[in-house]
Amino acid sequence: MSDRKNVFLFYNNTDVTEDQINNLKDLGRSYGFRLVQNAEDANIIASIGGDGAFLQAIRKTHFRDDCLYVGLNNKHLGFYTDFDINDLEHIEAGLQSDTLEVLRYPTIEVTVDGVQSFQCLNECSIRSNIIKTFAIDVYIDDIYFETFRGDGMVVSTPTGSTAYNKSLRGAIVDPKLKSMQLTEIASLNNNEYRTLGSPLILSGERELVLKIVQDGNDYPIIGADNEALSIRHSHEVRIKLSEKVIKTIKMKDNLFIHKVKRSFL
Repeated sequence: MSDRKNVFLFYNNTDVTEDQINNLKDLGRSYGFRLVQNAEDANIIASIGGDGAFLQAIRKTHFRDDCLYVGLNNKHLGFYTDFDINDLEHIEAGLQSDTLEVLRYPTIEVTVDGVQSFQCLNECSIRSNIIKTFAIDVYIDDIYFETFRGDGMVVSTPTGSTAYNKSLRGAIVDPKLKSMQLTEIASLNNNEYRTLGSPLILSGERELVLKIVQDGNDYPIIGADNEALSIRHSHEVRIKLSEKVIKTIKMKDNLFIHKVKRSFL
């Protein structure tokens, strides 16, 4: 990180104290880092407050692929946060040694009705906004696959496989696999309606198309990571692996396997 010295801090004042922020700033200055007021001027964006804050930092700074993102937690280490703001010794040790490495996390690109596009680091979710069965025609590479009926669907990245996807009994996917996963939310499976009924992992070269059946339930809730989008009317949602990746810093001794074990076992 010797050539990256401009740092923007992304945090909520309710998540950290002024003393914690000042201590972090003092440590950064001692190693030549400069605090900037605008994210556009930064080549390092540091979020404070857990995985949710990390996701918001990326979204609010428009998924920049020309900078490094760093996650600092205030309580427990997460999947995107390798550092604890209360453990300055650990942060300083990382600055002094070669124990840091840069990971490149894949994102998915979502296009609604061929007009509005956005990216997700964890997942895109499509859910019914009324108490009524939600119907979606599923296409893979423009080949009809199935008609889904239920509460909705989630398309996740490998890193997002441990989030909403896992709560739906989706598979945990190694982030080194360029892929995306389609998982159902409370699907109907009976003599009349039938879906795959299990998570489906797709190659990063595939394109997934979800065509919302217009039966009066055509105002779905579309979620991008941990944020709901205000998209009123939707007919078609296209999802594919994006060419844009998010570069983040992690400790070499805190691998994906370590995080899964720490979080779930």
